Amino acid sequence: MDIKQWIKAEAKRLGFPFAGITSLDPPPHLETFEAWIASGMHAGMGYLAAPLSQQKRADPRSIFPAAKSVLSLAMPYAASGRVAVDPTAGRVASYAWGTDYHDVIPARLALLADRIEVRLGCQVTRRAYTDTGPILERDLAQRAGLGWQGKNTCLITPQSGSYFFLAELFLDLNLEPDVSFRADHCGTCRRCIEACPTGCIREDRTLDSSRCISYQTIENKGPIPHFLRPQLGNWIFGCDICQQVCPWNRFALTNPIEDAFQARPDVAAPVLLDELRLDARGFNLKFHLSPVRRTKRRGYLRNVCIALGNAGDAAAAPALLDLLKTEPEGLIRGAAAWAANRLDPQTAIPILEQAAGSDSDALVREDIRITLGG
Repeated sequence: MDIKQWIKAEAKRLGFPFAGITSLDPPPHLETFEAWIASGMHAGMGYLAAPLSQQKRADPRSIFPAAKSVLSLAMPYAASGRVAVDPTAGRVASYAWGTDYHDVIPARLALLADRIEVRLGCQVTRRAYTDTGPILERDLAQRAGLGWQGKNTCLITPQSGSYFFLAELFLDLNLEPDVSFRADHCGTCRRCIEACPTGCIREDRTLDSSRCISYQTIENKGPIPHFLRPQLGNWIFGCDICQQVCPWNRFALTNPIEDAFQARPDVAAPVLLDELRLDARGFNLKFHLSPVRRTKRRGYLRNVCIALGNAGDAAAAPALLDLLKTEPEGLIRGAAAWAANRLDPQTAIPILEQAAGSDSDALVREDIRITLGG
């Protein structure tokens, strides 16, 4: 077994069933990415447009000048179809059902690099990434032969679908690149485009981030635009719709999943009213080592309030209206007001009219005025 075959076999033993080698040449879809940035489709993710960030994405060699090859890897996480979700419960993207991948994958990459050193009997200079650096990961993965970029922008492997974390090891080893994956198996299928509630998937295989449920529930730190709130349904962290409808993901249900990424029921399908009771300590305890902690409590409960408003159960209105009096975070109060008005306008409107003039936060007052104005 040559070193390249051995590295792939070892990667598989460490939980990366798909691995490929590619060069440090400029990524093939760089112009698409640059046009996407220029058109403002990155929304509030300004770090993507930073000049240094764009420079490094354009030239992988500038990321780690000592590197001679890139090892591209994929580790599966649970497919959404593994857990049945009550429509009145909250929904969380399945990559976030277990431990944060940032707390799992880097250690595996370090272990793999260490084992390569032992195998070769010499020091191997390396740098590891998993959604953490200025890299066009899907481009590198496609060029390394792992799969193709689908119309939903996810990397799809023919054998196992798209429920994967991607990771990279930049190595100072001269390894023969694998053959790029050139086939496009999406064909005429448009299920992901048609299923997206907000219409965020564009025809050029990019996303309008400002309309994406994942962006709004995770990256957006302010109020979610009113016109999008009804489209969020009961998603409270991320969204899997475009993966759920993809025909290639029928194979994903058989992927072997690391124990760390198995579903925690209280995270994957939480009872929305129970979540409203989470104080700062309770939130931190529940989501310790979970990707959901990224939203912080204020973003998470903002999302929970909107999901309750979309669930249609008027019995939740009193708890939401109570937040207007007791909740210190304005972001949550604004979302609670919107949800309560949606569920029980007759009771909510007089309370909201008073809050629109008396709330201590100008952003909340504006949010409530928009709610009352329809």
